[in-house]
Amino acid sequence: MFGNEPTLFVFRGIFGIRVEVRQSLVLLALLYVVLSVGSMQGLIDALITVGLIVLSIYLHELGHAWGCRVQGVPVERIVIFGGGGFCEHRRSSARQDELIVAMGPIVNLILWAISSIWVNSVVGGLTSLRDLTPVMAELLYWANLVALINIALFFFNMVPVQPLDGGKLFYLGLLRVMPAGRALRLAGTVGVVFCVLWWPGLFALYWLTGWLLLFAPSFRQHLAMMRGQIGG
Repeated sequence: MFGNEPTLFVFRGIFGIRVEVRQSLVLLALLYVVLSVGSMQGLIDALITVGLIVLSIYLHELGHAWGCRVQGVPVERIVIFGGGGFCEHRRSSARQDELIVAMGPIVNLILWAISSIWVNSVVGGLTSLRDLTPVMAELLYWANLVALINIALFFFNMVPVQPLDGGKLFYLGLLRVMPAGRALRLAGTVGVVFCVLWWPGLFALYWLTGWLLLFAPSFRQHLAMMRGQIGG
């Protein structure tokens, strides 16, 4: 879902890697603005939130890129769109893929930990919340949001469906303990279950948190995997 639409703009990011930003990212931003705005402050907050989400996704993809670089796998590009992002690289082995795939969620965990530790250290050093200056209170709010965004991205990415990292890691893990054909069918079966649960889960996530991400896994792909017809 999304990711193949026209490119909005291109730039060279960290490590000199080409970064393509797709048009559906604008749709994601507009959805947040429409659903959040009630005042000028609401508009500003919505735009900052989208910016933090995009930055977190970019750093997540840089984690994948780093996993490629340390193993000598050339990186082609990073693409960011309304449903998340992906790091495109040259062919790699299953063993190389384990580090490449794992580094994205690890980056999100690191960002969550850094933000959470800073927030807790500041709050823990106060005798009263009334000691907070308005500027520090604002910084704490956004730092806490960074922590929430990244822990949410971590759990989102660990759902065992393709092409999310959780689905890839699940399949790679199965390859270590069983033949490829059996691993493919089992990964596909689990993926089919989560595809069925996806839309109720996405609705529940928005209802409880107000968070949106324009992505849905392919039921057809996982059904084909379950039948052993395509690769993971």
